[in-house]
Amino acid sequence: MKKRVTLFAGHYGSGKTNLALNYARELKARCTCPVAIADLDIVNPYFRTKDFAERLASEGIELVVSEYANSNVDFPAMPAKAYSLFADRELSVVVDVGGDDRGALALGRYVEDLKKEDNYEMVGVINASRPLTSTPEDTLEALREIEQASSLKITALANNTNLGPKTDADVVISSLSYAEKVSKLMGVPILMTTCPKQIEPSLRGKVHNLFPVDILPLYYHLQG
Repeated sequence: MKKRVTLFAGHYGSGKTNLALNYARELKARCTCPVAIADLDIVNPYFRTKDFAERLASEGIELVVSEYANSNVDFPAMPAKAYSLFADRELSVVVDVGGDDRGALALGRYVEDLKKEDNYEMVGVINASRPLTSTPEDTLEALREIEQASSLKITALANNTNLGPKTDADVVISSLSYAEKVSKLMGVPILMTTCPKQIEPSLRGKVHNLFPVDILPLYYHLQG
């Protein structure tokens, strides 16, 4: 059973913003309930949900983001609307928490409301193709730092190992043992393993809880 609030947190470069956007769009396509996405990412000013505001609006997804998005101002100010997202029990909310432990600090003001309702999933986004999280042990350390900074425990994992447009079936399959080791170390299940939509047919039936995603081109353009 899906939780009302789904939070995506991970180390910088894990791809959590791309995943959060895809998850919100998939959620809206599959349910009749209103869906919103909140961008609490104050670490990365370059790839933000705000870049896709028009697309989200056209799909009926509400976006709540700091007025400082798409600027170089590292300021965690969020509009008052963000508080109502967690209070409105009829709304399904996807949250892009922020990169690493510093980004997770912005979540602090909402923690008590989240714990009180107790209807959330805190998804740790992991990516073996990033230098600082290439081993299960390094990934565990990064996730523990996020838990400490956010005051929330990670409840599930999203294996988002990818090489951007160069991701093929071998990249995804070779990451499964890594994700399973992280799952054992953390003591939480793997909620999903992502893959670019174009290679889904080659992975169907081979990967449990496969979640195909659009890899939004702006991300790799700006990172390249």
